[in-house]
Amino acid sequence: MTPPRIPPIQCLVTFEALARLRSASRVAETLCVTVSAVSHRIRQLEDHLGMKLFARGDFTLTADGAAYLGHVRAGLASLQQMMPRDTPRPRLRVRVAAPPTFCRQLLMPRLELFRNACPDIDLILQVSIPLLDVKAEPTDLEVRYGPGRYSDCEHRLLQADDLAPACSPAFLGEFGPFQGFATREEMAPTRLIRTPLEPWSPWFRHCGVDLAEPQEGSQFNDIGLAYDAAASGFGVVLLRLRIGASWLESGRLVRLSPQAVPSAHGYHLCWTPGALQRWECAAFADWLVQALQQPA
Repeated sequence: MTPPRIPPIQCLVTFEALARLRSASRVAETLCVTVSAVSHRIRQLEDHLGMKLFARGDFTLTADGAAYLGHVRAGLASLQQMMPRDTPRPRLRVRVAAPPTFCRQLLMPRLELFRNACPDIDLILQVSIPLLDVKAEPTDLEVRYGPGRYSDCEHRLLQADDLAPACSPAFLGEFGPFQGFATREEMAPTRLIRTPLEPWSPWFRHCGVDLAEPQEGSQFNDIGLAYDAAASGFGVVLLRLRIGASWLESGRLVRLSPQAVPSAHGYHLCWTPGALQRWECAAFADWLVQALQQPA
């Protein structure tokens, strides 16, 4: 006997909410997903059923949709009644790994918004090592810093960035002034802070200066530590303008050039195939993409 083909429960919940609220944006807010996710679920349900559920853009139900809505509401109500009222609702968990500076500068300042949007989801967050993509435990989602084009997972670019040299006001006062920090005469004798996460060669090429990657000077394997070292007067650092914005806004670092060069690396959201079929993973991924488009 062929088992019945039951539509995904998230599609049924979305359909009922859209029929009731008649607003994709309100449904998206209620379910903690994006408007595009609402549209995708409705299309998936219609494809599954082989019929149109809504007649027009104002979400008027078709005759088939109205008839089906009664069955959906009855089924959802039946499922709710099966759980005793005093039974606590199960908590959903999403496990995420991300590089430390991404966590501190981009994720944590926005995390209260996620808690407010999705209070039923517990976030399990761990830091990972950028470029090496090393993490302590398996996760559902991972933010990787690197060139992209990963073959072991599905992924999308979260944020690219531009680079410009910066130093502390004290270092500028002692070793400056600099005229754009774009010539051999300015760069060669100056202490350059090194990090494998952001080599100096893109800036050298941008300026047309024939200098090798520096082999001496302070080196840090965390980009936030490199910026803190520059703020402490260790030298000039190649600053990512978006993730390093707080150092500039606070005055701890001063930008030395109005020019900028694109970084070869970016932050990418990565997941194993099928992970985003889980509601809690899709909700966090949708939220993170939207949150990074807004100021913290």
